[in-house]
Amino acid sequence: MPTIKRIGPYRFFFVSIDSGEPPHVHIQRDNIIAKFWLEPVSLAKGGGFKAHELNQLARLVEAHRKEFLEKWNEFFGRR
Repeated sequence: MPTIKRIGPYRFFFVSIDSGEPPHVHIQRDNIIAKFWLEPVSLAKGGGFKAHELNQLARLVEAHRKEFLEKWNEFFGRR
């Protein structure tokens, strides 16, 4: 589960067994994890985060979407 970015209390990462799914990123804070699709940015799983925090996470994912997609393609060997 490579960490691709840390912003404040959040760890953004990929899970290697997810290569067959569309591009997405997992976000962890403490013991809760959310999942966001990258194309387009949308919530896949809330993981226990409250709505206001999910909105904040969506904005962070949108702001870093290009970087996350590049790292996804690099990690999973896609062009």
